[in-house]
Amino acid sequence: MLATPAPLTSLDRIDRARFEAEIVPAGQPVVLRGLVADWPSVRADNILGHLRDQPAPHPVGVFVGDAAMGGRFFYADDLRGLNFQRIQLPLSELLDRLAAGGPDYLYAGAIPAPSHLPGFAEAHPMPLLAPDRERLTSLWLGNRTITAAHWDLAQNLACVVAGRRRFTLFPPDQIGNLYVGPVDNTLAGQPISLVDFDSPDLDVHPRFAEAMRHARVAELDPGDGIYIPSLWWHHVRSLDDVGALVNFWWRDGPEWMVTPMFTLWHAMLTLRDLPPNERQAWGAFFDHYVFQTEGDPLAHIPVEARGLMAPMTPEIMARLKRLLMGPLSR
Repeated sequence: MLATPAPLTSLDRIDRARFEAEIVPAGQPVVLRGLVADWPSVRADNILGHLRDQPAPHPVGVFVGDAAMGGRFFYADDLRGLNFQRIQLPLSELLDRLAAGGPDYLYAGAIPAPSHLPGFAEAHPMPLLAPDRERLTSLWLGNRTITAAHWDLAQNLACVVAGRRRFTLFPPDQIGNLYVGPVDNTLAGQPISLVDFDSPDLDVHPRFAEAMRHARVAELDPGDGIYIPSLWWHHVRSLDDVGALVNFWWRDGPEWMVTPMFTLWHAMLTLRDLPPNERQAWGAFFDHYVFQTEGDPLAHIPVEARGLMAPMTPEIMARLKRLLMGPLSR
């Protein structure tokens, strides 16, 4: 029998100062009740009508699945194809299809607000992020759909504007218990858990029972938000005939940083197939130099003598890129 997920911590009346000083550094997901209750899309009597009044100069990408897939966008049986179609629709046509109901499951994810809904981001400000904080603002729109458990590189503030949504979250270290699918053949960019949360097959996925002992769950109403730290797994279910959500993605850290997924890909070439004892030895080197588990590994060397491991500069960045590109281009 699977464990019942623990309820996620919920907070009210959070301001930016507390968010930046307490919530983000803690690295734990939190529900933020009533965070955006004053947004125009939350106050609107009809979200579809409200969105119809927005200028929408570009078509949006939509996942379309038939009644048989039950709203769970997923792979075909061979884990190579998909159980849904990807199409492009004018926003007005998507709104018409959602309003009409019908057997199909419809899901438009990560519609970029600045380009596809001019003025929408400005009308829906995020009070917990500084105005000059670089972020990606997106709209998610659909009916009773299920998004498989996945992780995002960026930190995420997701705000429900219509319909209810249930989030089930897992810490990053549960990756081994979630039976992650193909890393480079994905539904929408991120690898997903292959477990059917509605009907988990513990004969096929026995370690999922351990994942559920670490799970946390929350149900959000319109106006509520949720903070999801980077790399936390989240499974999302839209509980009503029409659901809409706005999310904000952002990353902390130097502007020059790119995704660590590149390091993972590089490790496929350099580390994965080494003998186990050598992999373990390299793990110690990474702990020392990269994860710095024992503090600054170069504290005993003057900064000017640290070479490529000195604090990053444009010159060091260029040297590192040349160092990497040489062997990779052969």
